[in-house]
Amino acid sequence: MVKNAWNFIVPAWVLALGLGIEARLGHPWLGPLAGLALLFSAFCVWFFRCPRRSVPTDPEAIVSPADGRVIAVEEVDDPWLGRAVEIRVFLNVFDVHVQRSPFTTPARVEDTRYFAGKFLAASVPKASLENEQHWFRIVSGNRRAVVKQIAGLVARRIVPWVRPGDGLEGGQLIGLIQFGSQVDLGLERGAEILAKVGDRVVGGETVLARVKPGARARRRGAEG
Repeated sequence: MVKNAWNFIVPAWVLALGLGIEARLGHPWLGPLAGLALLFSAFCVWFFRCPRRSVPTDPEAIVSPADGRVIAVEEVDDPWLGRAVEIRVFLNVFDVHVQRSPFTTPARVEDTRYFAGKFLAASVPKASLENEQHWFRIVSGNRRAVVKQIAGLVARRIVPWVRPGDGLEGGQLIGLIQFGSQVDLGLERGAEILAKVGDRVVGGETVLARVKPGARARRRGAEG
């Protein structure tokens, strides 16, 4: 469980305790509210889970930075990477909500950037352009990637855990988005894209691409 969980668990538990005491002191109508507060506290314990992951040992593998479902794989113009391929992963409220380095090898946070924005449903296409978000530019050797934390309709809190200059181990945790969101992974066009729309992915474990310098980016099953 991540440390941010206590910001929600403790207040909810204290509220449940206070309402429960008041209910026993002659305000029985507060009992159901105490139950709801206790239920929310238990939900937060589960929501902020941070399971261990087995990061692949393949040094060319690029793993998913988040748990969820792939909703788009498309070419974009990225301000940090130029013409790139972006893999977009939607996280519902039942998914693990921590983000990880997409590299299986040691890497470094080269830069970060925050953008204020809207809170549209994360599953709609324009959420990647208009919603509040935080970007990480990460490098490993001669490879570069951009991971974007994007807020959603329910997610109102993006929490980055690393800063420019920080070193990262393969698949290391880099941040958290609270309560439903989207995470985009931008890769240079020399990557061989393995992900396809509809895939369920696991952060730190599912291989989304492999780096093959000089090769044209392509989707799995595509010709060329």
